[in-house]
Amino acid sequence: METLEVNTQLTYSEAVKELEDIVQKMQSPDCSIDNLAQYTKRSAELLKICKDKLTATDQEVKKIIQQLDESTK
Repeated sequence: METLEVNTQLTYSEAVKELEDIVQKMQSPDCSIDNLAQYTKRSAELLKICKDKLTATDQEVKKIIQQLDESTK
């Protein structure tokens, strides 16, 4: 499994895809118990990336809406 830093410039879609891949590996009957900690750690990193990107997007959208509201007054 590829190990990347949390700060790596993954797109949201890439992070979600990697999460989906990890879930499939964990659900496989061939999944080794020895890999579960590594999968869980990487999943937590990916979830943080996704959360950060969603939060940033939400803030950006709110800022744009506020600017639109101010310009129409």
